[in-house]
Amino acid sequence: MGKDQVIGGLMMAAAIIIIIIYAWILFFTPWALILLEITAFIAVAGVLGIIAWIGYTLATTPPPKPIEEIEKELQKEMEPVESGSEKE
Repeated sequence: MGKDQVIGGLMMAAAIIIIIIYAWILFFTPWALILLEITAFIAVAGVLGIIAWIGYTLATTPPPKPIEEIEKELQKEMEPVESGSEKE
């Protein structure tokens, strides 16, 4: 077996064990409410964290140059190449 297959097998086994423990706590212990509260908090915090990260990225990323400026820069770069090939 390859290293990736071993890691994949361990991840699968860990996930199944965690599912069983989660179900046992949820249905057979008095801690069900706190487990649901923690789960909901993690889910909401994760989604809002991703939204905050996207907002931060949008707020701190400089706007792109207008296409007209990019075209002018490309034309300036291409002029020496075109004039150089005519001389030869």
